Amino acid sequence: MSRIGKKPIPLPAGVKYKVEGRTVLVEGPKGKTSAMIAQGISLETKDGVLHVNRESDKYAAVHGLTRALVFNAVEGVTKGWTKELDIVGIGYRAEMKGKGTVVLTLGYSHPIEVPLPTGIEVAVDPKQTHVTISGIDRQKVGQVAADMRALRKPDPYKNKGVRYTGEKLKKKAGKTGSK
Repeated sequence: MSRIGKKPIPLPAGVKYKVEGRTVLVEGPKGKTSAMIAQGISLETKDGVLHVNRESDKYAAVHGLTRALVFNAVEGVTKGWTKELDIVGIGYRAEMKGKGTVVLTLGYSHPIEVPLPTGIEVAVDPKQTHVTISGIDRQKVGQVAADMRALRKPDPYKNKGVRYTGEKLKKKAGKTGSK
C-alpha cells in the first residue's frame, strides 16, 4: 500500500469537492481549483476526512500521486501556496507594472517583462529585491517562480542572480594567479 496514498486528507470547514469524471473540483474560501484523478482511483468522505482508495494493486503507481494532487488542491483553496525569490546583484531589481506584469532588471541590456497567468499574485517589497508569488494552484505558483529564477540563475562565482529564499549556494573560487 502506498504510504502517501493511504494518508487521509483533512477537509476543513467550508471546503467542498465534487467528482466529475476523471476530475475533482475543489471549492473553498480562496476560490476554486481542480485536480486530475487517475483511472482506478476513487474518493470517499468519512467523518470529515477525505480518503483516496484504489481498486487494485494495478493502480499502485498513481495512488500516491492522485492523493498528493487532491491534497494540494484542498490546501490551495484554504491556505494558498507561496514561493519567495531573492534578487541579488548591484542594479538587479523587480517592480510591478500594472497588476499583471512584473518587470525584472537583471543586468541585461533591457528590462524583462514577465506576464502573470490568471490566479497568480505577486508582491514586491519596497527594496525591490524580494518577490513573493502566491496563488491557489501549487503547480502554477512553482512554475512562475521557476521561470523567474531561470531568467538569471545564481552565479556560482559571484553569487549574483535570482534565487529562492533560503536556497543555499556553494560559492566557487575563481582562478588563482600563477607566478
